[in-house]
Order: sequence, then C-alpha cells, then structure tokens
Amino acid sequence: MMKCYDCMEKGKDSNAVCICITCGKGLCLDHTKELELPVTVGTPPDLKRLPNSLPRLVCNYCINQIIEDGFD
Repeated sequence: MMKCYDCMEKGKDSNAVCICITCGKGLCLDHTKELELPVTVGTPPDLKRLPNSLPRLVCNYCINQIIEDGFD
C-alpha cells in the first residue's frame, strides 16, 4: 500500500488515498486539496460551460504554487 508522503516527512504512517496530479506524491485525506476545473464544450464563439466541474486532487505545496503563480 502506498503511504502519504507528507505524513512520512512528519514521522507518521498513513495510507495514501490519491496521488497529486502535479508532483505525483501519494497523499492521505488530510493532505489533499481539491481543485475544481470548469469544463467547456464547443468551439468559439459558441462555448458552453457544463454544470459539473472536473475535480483535480493536489497536495498543499502544489496548490500554493498554482495559486501563487496564477496571481503574480
């Protein structure tokens, strides 16, 4: 079973429930952040946003980098 990378760094032993889509490390529920990405279909100028977004799971470090980079 894969272990949570962030927990291992703190000396804890937790099973991973997902993998960060950015860096690839295993994560437990406590160290997982969900990033919702909107989904659109069609071609410009006739784009339509679908009602359900696409969930992406990332670690705390990567979500902080994504948000920081997006607002620089």
